[in-house]
Amino acid sequence: MAATPKLAFLASETEKAKDALRRLVARYGNVPMEEADAIVPLGGDGFMLESLHRYMGLKRPIYGMQRGSIGFLMNAYREEQLPRRVALAQGYKLHPLRMKVLTLSGSRIQALAINEVSLLRETRQSAKIRIDVDGVIRLEELICDGILIATPAGSTAYNLSAHGPIVPLGSGVLALTPICPFRPRRWRGALLPHSAKVKFRILEAEKRPVSAVADYTEARDVVEVEVAEDRKVSLTLLFDPEHNLEERILKEQFGS
Repeated sequence: MAATPKLAFLASETEKAKDALRRLVARYGNVPMEEADAIVPLGGDGFMLESLHRYMGLKRPIYGMQRGSIGFLMNAYREEQLPRRVALAQGYKLHPLRMKVLTLSGSRIQALAINEVSLLRETRQSAKIRIDVDGVIRLEELICDGILIATPAGSTAYNLSAHGPIVPLGSGVLALTPICPFRPRRWRGALLPHSAKVKFRILEAEKRPVSAVADYTEARDVVEVEVAEDRKVSLTLLFDPEHNLEERILKEQFGS
């Protein structure tokens, strides 16, 4: 990256983020996204995910700054010497999950997930899901509220709330975590190699409808969902060296 990188700023809809945008643009300017050395979203983790999806095709590194409620993927907000901070930041390359869905109506839908793909029951009745990993049925029938598969970067989000494991960066694994499992009662999920291809088959799909969500793209009334890491797509997140993503994920394992 250039010694003095050209920055493109964008902000969420909160007043705190919009005020930060005005101050930073007045201080450093604001180049078009296509000309930027780095993109700087101002907001929380939700806005960071939105920005990653929106500008994925530009292949620009992204250095987020915290102006929202949750900022696990964001750097601390400081206006001083921002180009220098961006130039010295550590980059982490992430590969999203690709979700391929077949619905009851016969529609086929694809979407990418940076955090996780989750399957969720749509009604009062529990879902019944068969799990296939690399062509082998590993679980004939999981009765549950749902199930998710998370990337290492996403393992501290919904996955952690569902009592799934935190997965360190570079571990080469994905977390497969059930959501309120009823049967098998003692099954608490699995760690899968990042190369795994997972297929979920919805049993009794009409009686027990299930939706599938890739980050914030939802497909309703699904009958089959395939999930695999897409190594052809990569995103680069930038973090200050003293508070990098690897350290954050490690620290989460010892937090209260």
